[in-house]
Amino acid sequence: MVSVRNLTKNYGSFSLHVTLDIPDGRITGLIGKNGAGKSTVIKSILGLIRPDGGSVTVFGKDAQALSPEDKQQLGVALSDSGFSQYLTPGDCAKILEKMYGHFDRRAFLEACRRYGLPENKQIQKFSTGMKAKLRVLVAMSHEAKLLIMDEPTAGMDVEARNDILDIIRTYLAKKEDRSVLITSHIAADLEGLCDDIYLIHQGKILLHEDTDVILSDYGVLKMDEKTFQTLDRKTILRYKPEAFGYCCLTNQKRFYLENYPGMVIENCGIDDLILLMTGGK
Repeated sequence: MVSVRNLTKNYGSFSLHVTLDIPDGRITGLIGKNGAGKSTVIKSILGLIRPDGGSVTVFGKDAQALSPEDKQQLGVALSDSGFSQYLTPGDCAKILEKMYGHFDRRAFLEACRRYGLPENKQIQKFSTGMKAKLRVLVAMSHEAKLLIMDEPTAGMDVEARNDILDIIRTYLAKKEDRSVLITSHIAADLEGLCDDIYLIHQGKILLHEDTDVILSDYGVLKMDEKTFQTLDRKTILRYKPEAFGYCCLTNQKRFYLENYPGMVIENCGIDDLILLMTGGK
């Protein structure tokens, strides 16, 4: 669906250099701290900025040369729906109907009602969660093959987040070849939704792994300094000094469970992955 090869972009002291793929029928997560380069990657895929080097292809074509028909296969949910705050979902439906050949007005308004978005209520009167749900529904409204979402659940309460995740899962279940690229700071969303994860830091990809592998094979080890000095460092991805000794990230959790019965070994979540990969040695 998307192929990014040796993408480079320079902004003064910041330099981006990234290679990644978004396969057909997969939900790919792009995680990292603010300023890591996530937005630059998204804008490059959408053809909004021109890279300094490398290549970005979408649907097998250069991202800078997509036809209007190709662009209709893209669904984008960024920080704004693109509609005036004085419009209603009903007004949005009329506009979308004129924009897209594959737009189903009835299905769109039915989805709005299902997720608590009144057809005749102005967007400016929506809560933060309601606005987020509208952004996602608009991005999906024309049956796009590729959906790109930047922090779709940021600032949401649990109920609104669950609604948005449900919208995404329903959208993907309709056709197996649809793909999603999603950025988020909420680990639980990514762990329960994404097929694979890219971790970007200071413009570089530090890690790419299937989510199931992270949750099953990765672990966080906690030990005193004496134990740390005896470890084979080849099994350690990152380590970080702590008051009690060391905290280590490994992708061989099973090995430590079998051979170090007295060691504190915790499951690794997305938050642990970010903290240790970006802050550890």
